[in-house]
Amino acid sequence: MNPAERSRTQIAVLDTGGQYCHLIARRIREQGVSAEVLPSATPAEQLRAFKGVVISGGPSSVYEPGTPTVDPALFSRGLAVLGICYGMHLMAQLNGGRVERGERGEFGPAWLEIDDPDVLFSGLERRQPIWMSHRDAVTSLPPGFRRLGHTDTCPVAAMADEARRLYGVQFHPEVVHTRRGAELLANFLFRVCGCERDWDPKRQLEALKQRIREAVGDRNVLFFLSGGVDSTVAYTVTIRALGPERVHGVYVDTGLMREGETEFVAAVFESLAAGNFFIEHAAEEFLSALAGVRDPEQKRVIIGEKFVDIQERILERGHYLDGHWILGQGTIYPDTIESGGTAHADVIKTHHNRVAGIQRLIEANRIVEPLTSFYKDEVRELGRALGLPETILSRHPFPGPALAIRCLCTDSSEPVRRLEDGWILPVRSVGVQGDSRSYRPVLALEEFPAPGEELHDEATVLINRNAGINRVVALVASHTALGRMSTHPSEISPERLARLRRADAIVRRLAHESSFDRRIWQFPVVLIPVGDAGRPDSVVLRPVDSVDGMTANAVLMERGLLDTMSGELLSLDGVAAVFYDLTHKPPATIEWE
Repeated sequence: MNPAERSRTQIAVLDTGGQYCHLIARRIREQGVSAEVLPSATPAEQLRAFKGVVISGGPSSVYEPGTPTVDPALFSRGLAVLGICYGMHLMAQLNGGRVERGERGEFGPAWLEIDDPDVLFSGLERRQPIWMSHRDAVTSLPPGFRRLGHTDTCPVAAMADEARRLYGVQFHPEVVHTRRGAELLANFLFRVCGCERDWDPKRQLEALKQRIREAVGDRNVLFFLSGGVDSTVAYTVTIRALGPERVHGVYVDTGLMREGETEFVAAVFESLAAGNFFIEHAAEEFLSALAGVRDPEQKRVIIGEKFVDIQERILERGHYLDGHWILGQGTIYPDTIESGGTAHADVIKTHHNRVAGIQRLIEANRIVEPLTSFYKDEVRELGRALGLPETILSRHPFPGPALAIRCLCTDSSEPVRRLEDGWILPVRSVGVQGDSRSYRPVLALEEFPAPGEELHDEATVLINRNAGINRVVALVASHTALGRMSTHPSEISPERLARLRRADAIVRRLAHESSFDRRIWQFPVVLIPVGDAGRPDSVVLRPVDSVDGMTANAVLMERGLLDTMSGELLSLDGVAAVFYDLTHKPPATIEWE
């Protein structure tokens, strides 16, 4: 943001490393208020032009040395300040309160009880659902503060010093799971800070084109395209900024794509008739590089580095290395945030656009990424402003590493293990708990009950009760009893990829025919190496609803459709069982790896 724009921005969001830091800024923009993310240590003097400040959550503990902090003078400059989660902990500690580690973490839905209504909760119920993600808690209020609310396990869930316009909440109002979070933020913005509506996303397109021109200069841009929303919009807006003769696009067929994906992508860009587009077939290279690899982070790194290798080869072959060409990518905010892209963020997963080879290109000023300030829904709005068809903009997101991260692998044979609450599947998946990465086994319930929201609540309760897991699934149907299943040594092989590709095609077809795909944001289909000797794999269904991928709700399917889907999936060779993922994000990520 240039200095002129900054001088007009109303809210500063101080980044303490929370996975939702930029989501806070986005939620503020949704209220029509301009917001900018700044480092947590920004001097208070530099913040005085803002109408208010929000301190984000983060993965650290305020009582540990070297953790992110804010300028203590922030609280004595008359600025309105809202601290969220870790931000509330900083507010408490720096004003004379006490923060300590709780007896157990609290991750997921909770009920907030309002003890003392205040302007922050104006118009809201005395009891309301919220979303928690924390281990530490305020155990002693700072002088001048009073408690506004609590939960069953958190004695201080909200606090305030109204005289100084200082507010803190332990929960996350920026996530959709806090159902009245938007109203709470609006109360802070308009009732406490006195903001005016000055932000209109539709006006960002021309400014975005200008930023592209400034970043690219007199060079040209080569995009490596996936056919998804992000890269298509980035490619198109760059063409509109620079002209079609200066922008080329290439789609790399990695051999890890969904059924019919390459043909669809080719048709998309032929219909757009924009720029210069061609396809690079590289399936053998990717599959050879992934042979024998089982670790999910290593998979992502190999795929990212292999992309760089192929990019370099194409650059050389197409004479793109003469200094007049740079690379373009469709990287958006969640890609950089979950990869530790903010100042203090914990790495949740390594994104293929942020591996070492890509970082070297960034450092060499050889990449332009037009969309790194936007979230998925904002990218779709940009696409609509560009006139792109809904067949592109309404597509479900598909990960860059493609089916490689939905084909889980293991190097051991280990039986499913019985617990009081269910069965432990000896495979691990990625989660996000307390703004930190977790990589833990999965708890499987033996039966899939009738659909109901209580299933999701129960999944969260089970995860909070069992510290060694971060995800809960339910068995839908199987050829083999759950207690007789085990893992088997497995890797990414053509046979397993074909099995996953067919399973994904079945799910996509039935979801589309039933219109279920219109109710959800994304539907990952995951292959896990859990089964028996004759049927070594199982399929996990993971339909979720989200706005931008930063948080997500698991969505339940009607039983008739689920039975039809599981019946077709169990007819596939090598498939032992079908499971259904019941877990929200957080504590689980959308993808399993």
